[in-house]
Amino acid sequence: MKVHPRGRVDIEKVGVFATRSPHRPNPIGLTLVKLLSKKGRTLTVRGLDAYDGTPVLDIKPYDRRDTTRRFRVPAWWRKLEREDKRARRS
Repeated sequence: MKVHPRGRVDIEKVGVFATRSPHRPNPIGLTLVKLLSKKGRTLTVRGLDAYDGTPVLDIKPYDRRDTTRRFRVPAWWRKLEREDKRARRS
């Protein structure tokens, strides 16, 4: 599956997994949340962006190994970021 990033036809199509497109072939998402409390098998969190009743497949702690300082993004992503910054300044 290929899409134009953010629907922009002036940017060539790229693989859907390279974008944040909501039109993905699988419904699995990933979210970083803050754990507020744990009572038995019940976790209360803040920041979960899921619908009520959505199954949770896995829970992992988040630590410094989950981040990277030296990452790369494609040119089309940098272009969109520059445009977003200009729009926010306007």
